[in-house]
Amino acid sequence: MDKARAWLRSKTRGSQKAGVLVSKAAARFKPLAIHILEQGDENAVHWFLEDRDDVRSSNYLEDAATEIQVQGLELDYTCVLWDADVRCDNMKWKFYNFNGKTAWREETGKTESSLERRKYMLNAYRVLLTRARIGMVICVPEGNHNYISSGFPEDATRLPEFYDGTYKYFRSIGLEEI
Repeated sequence: MDKARAWLRSKTRGSQKAGVLVSKAAARFKPLAIHILEQGDENAVHWFLEDRDDVRSSNYLEDAATEIQVQGLELDYTCVLWDADVRCDNMKWKFYNFNGKTAWREETGKTESSLERRKYMLNAYRVLLTRARIGMVICVPEGNHNYISSGFPEDATRLPEFYDGTYKYFRSIGLEEI
């Protein structure tokens, strides 16, 4: 995320706008020091309209807006921060919802409601990937590689394998690493 912020700051000039975007289903970005804007028009208005000197501005790159808040809006430069809700696993996209506490649950698509949730999640990333006018960086976190002394993951909600396949997919289609 530090590289993504540096890239965005190096690109924006004058009154150009940059911002961090996440899916509404994103759940595990606190460890990356990213705050997701609360739903509501007032938060998004300040995020989108304030100038670079205002800490509420998108240009501060501290608050992330969701697909709901940026639908129909464009920024000059964006960082799409990719979470483990939509993952590429062996070149197949899989969809997950976070239970709010300890685990991700796969949307298998075996019921009508699960198929609808998968469509919504896919569309969320479509919206996020189409908000940049000039340039975009996609940030796929590394996950947490640490284990506690008893051998269990320090953070089982951010395992590296949740992100590795997505990163490899983007590299395989020609995206460059910054």
